[in-house]
Amino acid sequence: MGLMSKILGGGGSRTAEDYVELDLDDVSASSADAAMQVHIAEVSGQADAIDIKDAVYDGDIVIADITRLRTEDSTVEHIVDELRQVANEVDGDIVRKGEDQMIITPTGVRISREKLGQRA
Repeated sequence: MGLMSKILGGGGSRTAEDYVELDLDDVSASSADAAMQVHIAEVSGQADAIDIKDAVYDGDIVIADITRLRTEDSTVEHIVDELRQVANEVDGDIVRKGEDQMIITPTGVRISREKLGQRA
């Protein structure tokens, strides 16, 4: 069974031997060496959009959960327009994934519109 099969499933029942215990002392908590970070954001209002914009201007990727916004509310359109403008300003990219998520990227990062494993 390959590593990805172990991560994503698809291999029948699991036993304790299928899992590896990680020692947190071996994992660095500092992200100072990373040139870019991926942020997860929950958007419930206009103030959350400001934090997302700041992160993208700083060169980071943001995955925004917009399920807390009511779809009939004009706030959704306003926030989406603001985030689209930020992506355009920094020559990044923005994509809406379903009705509940958006991905916004900074300069030099493009989001593929093709799902992996879905090539025709």
